[in-house]
Amino acid sequence: MNIASLFEEHAAVMREAAGLSPLLEETAAAMQGCLASGHKILACGNGGSAASAQHFVAELVCRFRDDRRALAAVALTSDTMTMTAIGNDYGYGRVFARQVEAIASPGDILLAISTSGNSPNVVAAAETARTCRCKVVALTGMDGGALAGLADIALKAPSKVVARIQEVHDVCIHALAEALEANAIG
Repeated sequence: MNIASLFEEHAAVMREAAGLSPLLEETAAAMQGCLASGHKILACGNGGSAASAQHFVAELVCRFRDDRRALAAVALTSDTMTMTAIGNDYGYGRVFARQVEAIASPGDILLAISTSGNSPNVVAAAETARTCRCKVVALTGMDGGALAGLADIALKAPSKVVARIQEVHDVCIHALAEALEANAIG
């Protein structure tokens, strides 16, 4: 393993990911409209993507850089009791969809995170969000998988390497948090 090559690969992917800027601006505008209308943002993902979902929600509910009012967001990955009950009774493939069904309202946005775009439970959450008349924003990898086809906006990290995809997702999360915070303050 050559550590320097990891940084070179990261830099190359980030240069290409800069092309996501227009879609990030579109996403920020959609999320600003959602929040301004009294709606909320839901977020889900598995493993590292679950951490990303929780990270994004923490930036909105707490703060990113500046003190401001809390922004309405819920991580569907945080309630262990609910997730394990749903997993036990309905199967792991429904752990997010069932929560979307319970708490989503028309006008909400689901941030669905899957590096492959093919996580069955994240795809099911996106399908349920669509039936609840919520917008779906997908954070995925290179081709977007099945999730991209369900999304109103698909932010596809330009890599097939999970670590690089997650690094792009982190920058996207920070860009969105910064834009939403600036709007809340402004």
